[in-house]
Amino acid sequence: MPRTPRCRRIQGYPDYWSFAPQDGGQAETIIMTLDEYECVRLMDREKLTQEECARRMGIARTTVTGIYESARSKLAEALVDGKILRISGGSYQLDHQGTRHIDMKGDHCMRIAATYENGEIFQHFGHTERFKLYDVEDGAIVNTQIVDSNGSGHGMLAGFLKEAKVDALICGGIGMGAQMALAEAGIRLYAGVQGRADEAAKALAEGRLEYDPAARCDHHEHHGGDCGHDHCAEHHCRGN
Repeated sequence: MPRTPRCRRIQGYPDYWSFAPQDGGQAETIIMTLDEYECVRLMDREKLTQEECARRMGIARTTVTGIYESARSKLAEALVDGKILRISGGSYQLDHQGTRHIDMKGDHCMRIAATYENGEIFQHFGHTERFKLYDVEDGAIVNTQIVDSNGSGHGMLAGFLKEAKVDALICGGIGMGAQMALAEAGIRLYAGVQGRADEAAKALAEGRLEYDPAARCDHHEHHGGDCGHDHCAEHHCRGN
């Protein structure tokens, strides 16, 4: 019987999840796992040795060798053959130290996070410096706390929310990379919300929050970044 792979520690989710040739047409897609991505990031971007990478990821050096070879092979295939490279899945666990000060979540709670600034929903997810967390039981908010995000970039923020045991996020504008990170983390998204954070969280807890699935971070668009959003047929939805 094959042995279950040991989870590999990763620092956080990527900011960019998909890469495609401009002239690729209907190119085949290659999946790079998050642990493969982390191995490439540590060794090729941070210039760590295999031994250092192994310590950071909490695995054996020989395991790092295998992960790295697999990742580099996928990179070469995507570059040489013009295939789409997408990052998804894998055997990993987040290694986020910034959530230790957060209150424990109850067994039967739903935890809502809202991007937060001066009592309002902060409108740019990737730049938010703090979240307000709301614990909900039986449709009522039973506990709140304001926490610093301790990260920059939407990949790190999504990882922070996952480690904080967040089930749903309320925010303003949000880019495609952030949406993919939240989906990987299993966090439901309620975007395009404005106004008071407490009122929005109460509305979501009661199943009456109006939000906009087509909200997007347009401030990235003119720099060539992929911060768009898949437009839904119904622009104003009600959360439940």
